[in-house]
Amino acid sequence: MRTAFIDTTAALLDEDPRTALVLADISASQFAPAGHRHPDRVLNVGIREQLMIGVAGGLALTGLRPIVHSYATFLVDRTYEQIKLDLDHQGVGAVLVSIGASYDGSREGRTHQSPADVALFDTLGDGWTVRVPGHPDEVTPLLRAAAATDDPVYLRLSEQRNTHGYPDADRLRVLRQGGANAPLVVAVGPMLDPTVAATEGMDVTVAYTHTPRPFDTAGLRAFAGTDVVLVEPYLAGTSSAVVSHALADVPHRLLALGVGQTDLRRYGDPADHARWHGLDADGLRRSISAFLGSARG
Repeated sequence: MRTAFIDTTAALLDEDPRTALVLADISASQFAPAGHRHPDRVLNVGIREQLMIGVAGGLALTGLRPIVHSYATFLVDRTYEQIKLDLDHQGVGAVLVSIGASYDGSREGRTHQSPADVALFDTLGDGWTVRVPGHPDEVTPLLRAAAATDDPVYLRLSEQRNTHGYPDADRLRVLRQGGANAPLVVAVGPMLDPTVAATEGMDVTVAYTHTPRPFDTAGLRAFAGTDVVLVEPYLAGTSSAVVSHALADVPHRLLALGVGQTDLRRYGDPADHARWHGLDADGLRRSISAFLGSARG
Protein backbone atom coordinates (compact mmCIF):
# COMPACT_ATOMS: atom_id res chain seq x y z
CA MET A 1 0.00 0.00 0.00
CA ARG A 2 2.82 2.40 0.84
CA THR A 3 4.42 1.85 -2.56
CA ALA A 4 1.11 2.49 -4.31
CA PHE A 5 0.71 5.70 -2.31
CA ILE A 6 4.21 6.95 -3.14
CA ASP A 7 3.89 6.17 -6.86
CA THR A 8 0.44 7.74 -7.13
CA THR A 9 1.43 10.88 -5.22
CA ALA A 10 4.50 11.35 -7.40
CA ALA A 11 2.29 11.05 -10.48
CA LEU A 12 -0.21 13.57 -9.07
CA LEU A 13 2.60 16.05 -8.42
CA ASP A 14 3.65 15.71 -12.06
CA GLU A 15 0.12 15.94 -13.44
CA ASP A 16 -1.59 18.55 -11.30
CA PRO A 17 0.10 21.84 -10.30
CA ARG A 18 -2.43 22.15 -7.49
CA THR A 19 -1.06 19.08 -5.67
CA ALA A 20 1.40 19.63 -2.84
CA LEU A 21 3.07 17.19 -0.44
CA VAL A 22 4.02 17.92 3.17
CA LEU A 23 6.29 15.52 5.08
CA ALA A 24 7.91 15.33 8.50
CA ASP A 25 10.92 13.21 7.48
CA ILE A 26 8.93 9.95 7.15
CA SER A 27 9.24 8.65 3.54
CA ALA A 28 11.34 11.69 2.59
CA SER A 29 13.94 9.58 0.77
CA GLN A 30 11.26 7.84 -1.30
CA PHE A 31 9.89 11.22 -2.38
CA ALA A 32 13.31 12.75 -3.12
CA PRO A 33 12.96 12.44 -6.94
CA ALA A 34 9.57 14.16 -6.85
CA GLY A 35 11.06 16.82 -4.60
CA HIS A 36 13.80 17.54 -7.12
CA ARG A 37 11.18 18.00 -9.84
CA HIS A 38 8.82 20.07 -7.71
CA PRO A 39 10.83 21.77 -4.95
CA ASP A 40 8.11 24.38 -4.43
CA ARG A 41 5.41 21.76 -3.78
CA VAL A 42 7.25 19.01 -1.88
CA LEU A 43 7.98 20.31 1.61
CA ASN A 44 9.77 18.40 4.36
CA VAL A 45 9.46 20.29 7.64
CA GLY A 46 11.63 17.85 9.60
CA ILE A 47 10.49 16.18 12.80
CA ARG A 48 7.86 18.85 13.46
CA GLU A 49 4.54 17.10 13.00
CA GLN A 50 2.37 19.93 14.35
CA LEU A 51 4.06 22.32 11.90
CA MET A 52 3.38 19.83 9.10
CA ILE A 53 -0.38 20.21 9.62
CA GLY A 54 -0.11 23.99 10.01
CA VAL A 55 1.76 24.23 6.71
CA ALA A 56 -0.87 22.04 5.04
CA GLY A 57 -3.61 24.34 6.32
CA GLY A 58 -1.81 27.35 4.91
CA LEU A 59 -1.30 25.68 1.55
CA ALA A 60 -4.99 24.76 1.42
CA LEU A 61 -5.95 28.38 2.12
CA THR A 62 -3.97 29.41 -0.99
CA GLY A 63 -5.90 26.95 -3.16
CA LEU A 64 -3.41 24.09 -3.25
CA ARG A 65 -4.41 20.52 -2.44
CA PRO A 66 -1.97 19.28 0.23
CA ILE A 67 -1.26 15.60 0.83
CA VAL A 68 0.22 15.08 4.30
CA HIS A 69 2.00 11.89 5.29
CA SER A 70 3.50 10.17 8.33
CA TYR A 71 2.94 7.31 10.74
CA ALA A 72 -0.61 7.38 12.08
CA THR A 73 0.53 8.12 15.61
CA PHE A 74 2.51 11.17 14.43
CA LEU A 75 0.00 12.29 11.80
CA VAL A 76 -3.15 12.07 13.94
CA ASP A 77 -2.50 11.56 17.68
CA ARG A 78 0.37 14.03 17.97
CA THR A 79 -1.20 16.69 15.75
CA TYR A 80 -4.84 16.41 16.81
CA GLU A 81 -5.09 20.04 17.94
CA GLN A 82 -3.61 21.31 14.68
CA ILE A 83 -6.03 19.17 12.67
CA LYS A 84 -8.84 20.65 14.74
CA LEU A 85 -7.68 24.26 14.38
CA ASP A 86 -5.58 24.59 11.22
CA LEU A 87 -7.79 22.42 9.02
CA ASP A 88 -11.20 21.82 10.57
CA HIS A 89 -11.74 25.23 12.16
CA GLN A 90 -10.41 27.05 9.10
CA GLY A 91 -12.83 25.17 6.88
CA VAL A 92 -10.12 23.78 4.59
CA GLY A 93 -9.30 20.24 3.62
CA ALA A 94 -6.24 18.08 3.10
CA VAL A 95 -5.52 14.46 2.34
CA LEU A 96 -3.90 12.91 5.41
CA VAL A 97 -2.23 9.60 4.54
CA SER A 98 -0.91 7.42 7.33
CA ILE A 99 1.11 4.27 7.59
CA GLY A 100 1.57 2.06 10.64
CA ALA A 101 -2.14 1.64 11.30
CA SER A 102 -2.93 0.19 14.72
CA TYR A 103 0.14 -1.95 15.29
CA ASP A 104 2.10 -2.40 12.06
CA GLY A 105 4.94 -0.58 13.84
CA SER A 106 4.71 -2.76 16.96
CA ARG A 107 8.43 -3.55 16.85
CA GLU A 108 9.07 0.16 17.49
CA GLY A 109 6.91 0.11 20.64
CA ARG A 110 3.84 2.04 21.72
CA THR A 111 5.11 5.28 20.15
CA HIS A 112 4.32 3.82 16.72
CA GLN A 113 0.87 2.40 17.50
CA SER A 114 -2.35 4.32 16.84
CA PRO A 115 -5.51 2.26 17.28
CA ALA A 116 -7.59 5.35 18.23
CA ASP A 117 -6.94 7.43 15.10
CA VAL A 118 -10.35 6.93 13.44
CA ALA A 119 -12.10 7.58 16.75
CA LEU A 120 -10.29 10.92 16.98
CA PHE A 121 -11.66 11.98 13.60
CA ASP A 122 -15.15 11.22 14.86
CA THR A 123 -14.73 13.98 17.45
CA LEU A 124 -14.32 16.55 14.66
CA GLY A 125 -17.86 16.17 13.36
CA ASP A 126 -19.15 14.55 10.21
CA GLY A 127 -17.04 16.35 7.60
CA TRP A 128 -14.17 13.90 7.35
CA THR A 129 -14.11 11.02 4.89
CA VAL A 130 -12.14 8.06 6.27
CA ARG A 131 -10.79 5.44 3.87
CA VAL A 132 -9.25 2.20 5.13
CA PRO A 133 -8.11 0.20 2.09
CA GLY A 134 -7.70 -3.53 2.48
CA HIS A 135 -5.57 -4.09 -0.62
CA PRO A 136 -2.97 -2.08 -2.60
CA ASP A 137 -5.28 -2.00 -5.65
CA GLU A 138 -7.68 0.16 -3.63
CA VAL A 139 -5.10 2.81 -2.76
CA THR A 140 -4.60 4.55 -6.10
CA PRO A 141 -8.27 5.16 -6.98
CA LEU A 142 -9.03 6.28 -3.42
CA LEU A 143 -6.08 8.67 -3.37
CA ARG A 144 -6.85 10.10 -6.80
CA ALA A 145 -10.48 10.63 -5.85
CA ALA A 146 -9.41 12.43 -2.67
CA ALA A 147 -6.90 14.63 -4.48
CA ALA A 148 -9.55 15.76 -6.96
CA THR A 149 -11.66 17.38 -4.22
CA ASP A 150 -11.13 19.98 -1.49
CA ASP A 151 -12.69 17.79 1.19
CA PRO A 152 -10.93 16.61 4.36
CA VAL A 153 -9.91 12.97 3.82
CA TYR A 154 -8.01 10.49 5.97
CA LEU A 155 -6.45 7.55 4.11
CA ARG A 156 -5.27 4.85 6.52
CA LEU A 157 -2.71 2.47 4.98
CA SER A 158 -1.61 -0.83 6.46
CA GLU A 159 0.90 -3.60 5.89
CA GLN A 160 -1.96 -6.05 6.41
CA ARG A 161 -3.82 -6.85 3.21
CA ASN A 162 -6.62 -8.97 1.87
CA THR A 163 -6.21 -11.44 -0.97
CA HIS A 164 -8.38 -9.39 -3.32
CA GLY A 165 -9.08 -5.69 -3.70
CA TYR A 166 -12.48 -4.07 -4.12
CA PRO A 167 -11.93 -0.44 -5.20
CA ASP A 168 -15.70 0.14 -5.49
CA ALA A 169 -16.45 -0.88 -1.89
CA ASP A 170 -17.13 2.62 -0.61
CA ARG A 171 -20.56 1.20 0.23
CA LEU A 172 -21.13 -2.16 1.89
CA ARG A 173 -20.38 -4.89 -0.61
CA VAL A 174 -21.85 -8.30 0.19
CA LEU A 175 -19.26 -11.00 -0.44
CA ARG A 176 -21.06 -13.90 1.23
CA GLN A 177 -24.85 -14.06 1.43
CA GLY A 178 -26.46 -15.82 4.38
CA GLY A 179 -30.04 -17.02 4.68
CA ALA A 180 -33.10 -14.94 5.43
CA ASN A 181 -32.47 -12.63 8.42
CA ALA A 182 -28.96 -14.02 8.82
CA PRO A 183 -26.59 -12.08 11.09
CA LEU A 184 -24.64 -9.38 9.26
CA VAL A 185 -20.86 -9.32 9.73
CA VAL A 186 -19.22 -6.10 8.48
CA ALA A 187 -15.46 -6.25 7.85
CA VAL A 188 -13.56 -2.99 7.39
CA GLY A 189 -10.37 -2.76 5.34
CA PRO A 190 -7.74 -5.43 6.02
CA MET A 191 -10.05 -7.31 8.39
CA LEU A 192 -11.88 -8.94 5.48
CA ASP A 193 -9.71 -12.04 5.00
CA PRO A 194 -9.60 -13.02 8.70
CA THR A 195 -13.35 -12.37 8.95
CA VAL A 196 -14.11 -14.59 5.95
CA ALA A 197 -11.93 -17.33 7.41
CA ALA A 198 -13.49 -16.93 10.86
CA THR A 199 -17.06 -17.27 9.58
CA GLU A 200 -16.47 -20.24 7.29
CA GLY A 201 -19.46 -22.57 7.60
CA MET A 202 -21.58 -20.08 9.53
CA ASP A 203 -24.95 -18.89 8.26
CA VAL A 204 -24.03 -15.21 8.16
CA THR A 205 -23.90 -12.45 5.58
CA VAL A 206 -20.42 -10.98 5.22
CA ALA A 207 -20.14 -7.44 3.85
CA TYR A 208 -17.00 -5.39 3.20
CA THR A 209 -16.18 -1.70 3.03
CA HIS A 210 -13.02 0.40 2.83
CA THR A 211 -14.95 3.56 3.75
CA PRO A 212 -16.16 3.62 7.36
CA ARG A 213 -16.84 7.36 7.17
CA PRO A 214 -19.34 8.16 5.97
CA PHE A 215 -20.67 4.75 6.94
CA ASP A 216 -23.09 3.17 4.47
CA THR A 217 -26.11 3.29 6.76
CA ALA A 218 -28.52 2.62 3.90
CA GLY A 219 -26.68 -0.61 3.09
CA LEU A 220 -26.56 -1.48 6.76
CA ARG A 221 -30.33 -1.17 7.07
CA ALA A 222 -30.85 -3.19 3.90
CA PHE A 223 -28.57 -6.09 4.88
CA ALA A 224 -28.82 -6.24 8.66
CA GLY A 225 -30.75 -8.93 10.45
CA THR A 226 -31.31 -8.95 14.20
CA ASP A 227 -27.59 -9.47 14.90
CA VAL A 228 -24.78 -7.23 13.63
CA VAL A 229 -21.05 -7.82 14.08
CA LEU A 230 -18.51 -5.07 13.36
CA VAL A 231 -14.91 -6.13 12.70
CA GLU A 232 -12.68 -3.05 12.50
CA PRO A 233 -8.86 -2.83 12.42
CA TYR A 234 -8.76 0.03 14.94
CA LEU A 235 -10.24 0.66 18.39
CA ALA A 236 -13.13 -1.69 19.15
CA GLY A 237 -16.46 0.10 19.16
CA THR A 238 -15.34 3.01 16.97
CA SER A 239 -18.39 2.63 14.70
CA SER A 240 -20.81 1.40 17.35
CA ALA A 241 -22.58 4.74 17.73
CA VAL A 242 -23.01 5.07 13.97
CA VAL A 243 -24.53 1.60 13.67
CA SER A 244 -26.75 2.02 16.72
CA HIS A 245 -28.08 5.35 15.46
CA ALA A 246 -28.76 3.91 11.99
CA LEU A 247 -30.69 0.99 13.52
CA ALA A 248 -32.32 2.95 16.36
CA ASP A 249 -35.82 1.96 15.24
CA VAL A 250 -34.89 -1.68 14.58
CA PRO A 251 -34.51 -4.25 17.40
CA HIS A 252 -30.94 -5.53 17.11
CA ARG A 253 -27.86 -6.75 18.97
CA LEU A 254 -24.39 -5.46 18.19
CA LEU A 255 -20.96 -7.02 18.72
CA ALA A 256 -18.08 -4.60 18.08
CA LEU A 257 -14.69 -6.22 17.57
CA GLY A 258 -11.42 -4.38 17.14
CA VAL A 259 -8.28 -3.39 19.02
CA GLY A 260 -8.82 -3.51 22.77
CA GLN A 261 -8.52 -0.55 25.13
CA THR A 262 -5.82 -2.20 27.24
CA ASP A 263 -2.23 -1.08 26.68
CA LEU A 264 -0.51 -4.45 26.32
CA ARG A 265 2.97 -3.01 27.00
CA ARG A 266 4.47 -5.53 24.60
CA TYR A 267 6.46 -5.28 21.40
CA GLY A 268 5.91 -8.37 19.27
CA ASP A 269 4.99 -8.30 15.61
CA PRO A 270 1.64 -7.43 13.98
CA ALA A 271 0.55 -11.08 13.96
CA ASP A 272 1.16 -11.23 17.71
CA HIS A 273 -0.97 -8.15 18.30
CA ALA A 274 -3.76 -9.47 16.08
CA ARG A 275 -3.79 -12.64 18.19
CA TRP A 276 -3.59 -10.77 21.51
CA HIS A 277 -6.54 -8.58 20.52
CA GLY A 278 -8.55 -11.52 19.17
CA LEU A 279 -8.40 -10.21 15.61
CA ASP A 280 -6.90 -13.27 13.97
CA ALA A 281 -9.29 -15.79 12.40
CA ASP A 282 -9.34 -18.04 15.46
CA GLY A 283 -10.02 -15.20 17.86
CA LEU A 284 -12.73 -13.73 15.67
CA ARG A 285 -14.41 -17.11 15.34
CA ARG A 286 -14.48 -17.57 19.10
CA SER A 287 -16.01 -14.12 19.66
CA ILE A 288 -18.56 -14.35 16.86
CA SER A 289 -19.59 -17.91 17.76
CA ALA A 290 -20.09 -16.97 21.41
CA PHE A 291 -22.14 -13.90 20.46
CA LEU A 292 -24.39 -15.75 18.02
CA GLY A 293 -24.66 -18.74 20.32
CA SER A 294 -25.85 -16.55 23.19
CA ALA A 295 -28.84 -15.50 21.10
CA ARG A 296 -29.98 -19.13 20.89
CA GLY A 297 -29.13 -20.14 24.40
